[in-house]
Amino acid sequence: MRIGELSRRTGVPTRMLRYYEEQDLLHPERAENGYRVYDEAAVPRVQQLRGLLDSGLTTEIIRRILPFLNRPDQIHLHPECLTPETAALLREEAERIHQRVECLARNRDAIYAYLDAVQPKGADGR
Repeated sequence: MRIGELSRRTGVPTRMLRYYEEQDLLHPERAENGYRVYDEAAVPRVQQLRGLLDSGLTTEIIRRILPFLNRPDQIHLHPECLTPETAALLREEAERIHQRVECLARNRDAIYAYLDAVQPKGADGR
């Protein structure tokens, strides 16, 4: 399939698909006319990339763990393959995500507190 079809099937803009290729996350073949050609496996791969990026992982981390991903919800990295550099990157990323979660929770709590202060009780369905 060509890039437009992959975009339609995954909901990812063609510009982002080209970016994934630039970041060495997606590897299309090239037709004689130079057009990108993707196989069926590209659909779940792009969905997986979207999920990983949406979760906050950087393209650098995704590039390092991508060879060990075979399903969107699983990472199969043999312990002997985990380099100290990749382990450190993953620890840093887990801490960064943890800090984001705490910040989001504080913001959520502040919004609820504001709503509780300005709305009559029961108006928000709580």
